[in-house]
Amino acid sequence: MNSVMKAAVYYNNTDIRIEEVPVPEIDENEILIKTMACGLCGGESMEWYHIKRAPKVMGHEPAGLIARVGRNVKTLKEGDRVFVNHHVPQLNSHQSLRGHFTKDAGYKKSELKPGGMCEYFKASADHVRNGTFILPGDMDFGTATLLEPWGCVLGGLKVCGIRPGDTVAVVGCGFMGQGFVHLSRLFGAGLVFACDLSDWRLNKALEFGASHTINPAKEDVVQKLQDLNHGRRADVVIMTVPSIKTLEQAFRMAETGATIHMNAPPPAEDVMKFIPSDMYDREISLTTKYSADQFDVYQLFRLFEAKRLEPKKAITHKFELGGINEAFRLLVKGDQSLKSIIYPHGIDTVS
Repeated sequence: MNSVMKAAVYYNNTDIRIEEVPVPEIDENEILIKTMACGLCGGESMEWYHIKRAPKVMGHEPAGLIARVGRNVKTLKEGDRVFVNHHVPQLNSHQSLRGHFTKDAGYKKSELKPGGMCEYFKASADHVRNGTFILPGDMDFGTATLLEPWGCVLGGLKVCGIRPGDTVAVVGCGFMGQGFVHLSRLFGAGLVFACDLSDWRLNKALEFGASHTINPAKEDVVQKLQDLNHGRRADVVIMTVPSIKTLEQAFRMAETGATIHMNAPPPAEDVMKFIPSDMYDREISLTTKYSADQFDVYQLFRLFEAKRLEPKKAITHKFELGGINEAFRLLVKGDQSLKSIIYPHGIDTVS
């Protein structure tokens, strides 16, 4: 193995460079993984969030082969096919003991180094204990990369309180929105409305289980909801677009007693005006869920194993590492693409 490797280094949304960086060295409690596939996350296009830490190696949805194990690691071995969750919490903290694992103070500190969008990355002792999953033989590396992002979807669905038969509206049908459409049925949703400005994405949402689609550029969202839902709006509105305008629309789509789930945050400097007494009078609840913890990922892992979901349908593009800028362009354009997977060692070598 060489001492240097290729990595996709993020400077800003229009400047991602393939650079040589050192192959990470591991200690006796860590593992080194050969990155066979890494998903490109929609959150990586939020320049206001990422540019503060640039330059940095991209990627937090990796799957691969264990290349080296520390001498104290007994549960894993070289050659194991694994997915590694990007962060893991300390389980005995106040936040973890209350169920908010991703808000544990140690969660963000447990990074995969230098990142997932490179030829090799290392995982810490905490990752070895709590965040590494051995893949079944019939789960390919590309599919495994979806465990983290749709783990976020699963975690969000666990807090937004869908009751059997509830009408659910998903605002924004990119990759994450498609996940909410697809998984909401497992949580008991009745009618599922998919809302997006792209007819291509709306057609994809029908493939993932949407009952109806709405294009706000062509239709009155609230009117169509009421026309197809016995005069009522949605019992649960899930917002996947990081904008105040979309959040305001979500409030308009919410029925009395509804829950609005915010999956994506607007830019930090944006503010929104709302009338608290109206929220009180309508008994509207607002929920959020930051990232995916290892329990979300494990539960989704079992659903993948049981073939209860169709994750491969969400992978629309595949690139080698040198194609990262084209993949990012598709991500930002947000038209006829859902999930791009990057294969640092070549697409043809992956099984």
